[in-house]
Amino acid sequence: MITSERVFSIFKELNAIPRPSHHEEHIADYLCQFAERLHLEYQRDAQNCVVIRKAATPGYEGAEPIVLLNHMDMVCVGMKDPLSNLIDAYTENGWMMAKGTSLGADNGIGLSMALAVLEDDRIIHGPIEVMTTTNEEDGMSGASNLATDFIKGRKVINLDSEDYDTITTGAAGAFLQEHRIPMKRLPAPGGKHRWYRITIEGGLGGHSGVDINKGRASAVVLTWAILAAIYNEYDFDIASMKVGEANASIASSAEIIVCVPSGEASEFVKAQEEMMNEWIKEEYGTTDADIHCTITKCEAQSTVINKEAFEALMSCLEQIPQGVVKMSETMQDTVETSNNVGRILMEENQLLVTTHTRSFIDADMKALADEIKEVFAACGGASTTIMEAPAWQENQQSDFLKLTSDVFNDLLGWRPRLVAMHFVLEAGFFVQKFPGMEIACIGPRIVEPHSTSERVELKTVDDIWHVLQELLIRLAV
Repeated sequence: MITSERVFSIFKELNAIPRPSHHEEHIADYLCQFAERLHLEYQRDAQNCVVIRKAATPGYEGAEPIVLLNHMDMVCVGMKDPLSNLIDAYTENGWMMAKGTSLGADNGIGLSMALAVLEDDRIIHGPIEVMTTTNEEDGMSGASNLATDFIKGRKVINLDSEDYDTITTGAAGAFLQEHRIPMKRLPAPGGKHRWYRITIEGGLGGHSGVDINKGRASAVVLTWAILAAIYNEYDFDIASMKVGEANASIASSAEIIVCVPSGEASEFVKAQEEMMNEWIKEEYGTTDADIHCTITKCEAQSTVINKEAFEALMSCLEQIPQGVVKMSETMQDTVETSNNVGRILMEENQLLVTTHTRSFIDADMKALADEIKEVFAACGGASTTIMEAPAWQENQQSDFLKLTSDVFNDLLGWRPRLVAMHFVLEAGFFVQKFPGMEIACIGPRIVEPHSTSERVELKTVDDIWHVLQELLIRLAV
């Protein structure tokens, strides 16, 4: 077997190229140049999706074409400027992680494996198409807009799994919406007022699908809680609000700037900070040991938002579900339906709220998304659908999945579980666009994706790399 050394060096190259969702042009350039360097055929579409084709190893030309599927974008958490900040990765105790940011192992490691296959002629395989999509993490517009003749293969090895000991055979559907509440900016109140910055930080955050049932603190929920607590006690105004980091993540941080009449200021700081941290510790001490709230003095602001917009926001957050909505009755310990509020931002004349609704039942997902939309409409808001991705369920008895399982067993000495996961994969779009497609999703152990704690276990990268090589051989013969 070929070692994984080149996989890691390619991953290092990827992490030197900014690749947040919606800004994949530079990483798409890299993929095209990679193909040109190897004299391989490639195609790039208007969404910057790239497919690179490699002919079969001599003697295996009659084998069925195999698609190696990945996405090129990543969730950039902890980066002040994702278009210029590079990833500073390091290894420790058998794991790779990044200093202060998400790592990009989701899905950079899988993409690195696919490119390493293209580069190394010692690996035996049939015809290969390395299919790399864009915007997987924030709308899946790349997959949803693919032309139906963009790829030819009907057997797909998707290297976008984060569960090393499983073959992912199904994924929830997703409904990503943006909701905008009309907002007016008013002159800041005159007279004696003091300004405070309320900060929530230290949360674990995490993937809003995989980690949604772990009881973690959402900074959205904490923001609502502290603002609700002070709503009836103080005459305050809000100047700015920024909650959450990414649509597909559980919010781990928030910053709100408020002004309070000076006569109430000292009581406000002491009472609210102590109360909030006591409640946080009681509710989330076992899941988010480091999350906390601080209230500090800050500079005066020139404008505040109108109270009607603030009250509409608070009403919406109170009504829409956050977290697990329903557990599956047929899949043990699996979330069936959930909803996560990923971000709250202030735009010029609007408050922006994003919701990510997931379910294995497409009708239930659509119904919940419609209910959320109605909540915002009743408060004067308008909703836009950014993504509607269908759920996907593979036939667990297929010969393709059995072969994949056999390779794990023969190489690693154990059989992976066949599991449907509560994250969203592009597989739903692919099986719709390309009839007859079969998909096996595998990957190394990636912990805390979509967070600054994201890390990948090095040994599992080696193992999956060896599984991939052997699987390609067996599919070719």
